[in-house]
Amino acid sequence: MIKELEQDNLKELISQNDTVVVQFSATWCGNCRIMKPKFKKLATENENITFVMADAEKFPESRKLATVDNLPTFATFKAGAFVNQVQTNKFDVLKDLVNEVTSN
Repeated sequence: MIKELEQDNLKELISQNDTVVVQFSATWCGNCRIMKPKFKKLATENENITFVMADAEKFPESRKLATVDNLPTFATFKAGAFVNQVQTNKFDVLKDLVNEVTSN
């Protein structure tokens, strides 16, 4: 399942779902647009994980839940806690991040 964050409530979403993977992005970010379909592909392959698209510029409180200093940033959360993050435009790196959170 993939959700587009529509308000600055990522913390609430993380607390309501066991495993969450977030793509922090911005509308002007070219690499974010390149990664979005790959992120969506992983969401269809991992239906037991909640995938969230979060605009890092619109939602500053949500952005604080990870260290977002470059875009796109992908962060994983398990049982309400931050697990790991990567800043990448490579599908294999993103896939490894998702595999890491599902194996824990």
